[in-house]
Amino acid sequence: MADEPFQPIADPFEDPKPQAGPPLAIVAQYLKDLSFESPRMPELLQSAGKVPQGLIKVDVNAKHLGERNFEVVLSLRVEARHEDQMAYIAELQYAGVFTVGDLAARVVEPLLLIEAPRLLFPFAREIIANAIQQAGFRAMLIHPIDFGLHFREQRERGGGFKVAGTGSVN
Repeated sequence: MADEPFQPIADPFEDPKPQAGPPLAIVAQYLKDLSFESPRMPELLQSAGKVPQGLIKVDVNAKHLGERNFEVVLSLRVEARHEDQMAYIAELQYAGVFTVGDLAARVVEPLLLIEAPRLLFPFAREIIANAIQQAGFRAMLIHPIDFGLHFREQRERGGGFKVAGTGSVN
């Protein structure tokens, strides 16, 4: 017995297979497109300090770039009216390149279409707010978006998202 080497007992809480990296990593993020129109200027200058009523439309798309890399594009369209007149239209496409870790295929789609836009949103919101202010209007407060709810609603309406370049990811 004394000749046998010490054999430590394995830790039952230790993961036998270490993680190969984060499930989602941001490689790059960038402004893809920005458009701002204010068709009623300079007539609206007198009321530019007032906050117009706005509507925000959100869209998220993902495109497979090869290997484990995907481009995710968060599109925001803000339409604001003041007394039934169009005050401004702001459109933004803010994108990021993401690397997906070694995950099951069923997890990739929600990760790209829920978590990735959640990471991009604060930057997109700031760009829109700055563009509105630079145009002479008071900034529109854009509340955080529940991308999980948005994903589920889109899935119920259209049968699911497709990540371009890979077919349906389920």
